[in-house]
Amino acid sequence: MEKLTKHFVRPYKVKKIISVNTVELELPTTVKIYPVVNISRLQLYKSQVEGQKVTPLALIIVEGEEEFKVERILNKRKMWRKVS
Repeated sequence: MEKLTKHFVRPYKVKKIISVNTVELELPTTVKIYPVVNISRLQLYKSQVEGQKVTPLALIIVEGEEEFKVERILNKRKMWRKVS
């Protein structure tokens, strides 16, 4: 599920267990996805290792919207003559 991959930035709390396979997440208003997801899409939160350097993401405000500044592109691929 591509819509969740970019949102693995921080842990989100489980608001409610709906069924054996689905949960409702407690999401901030800036995340524009439906809060009910299948548990196969969730990852267990692992805390930082003691002494590990924590680098906060550079958050900027553009036209009243929170955005992140891209420092560099690490990888790209070409499919059907288009770079993605």
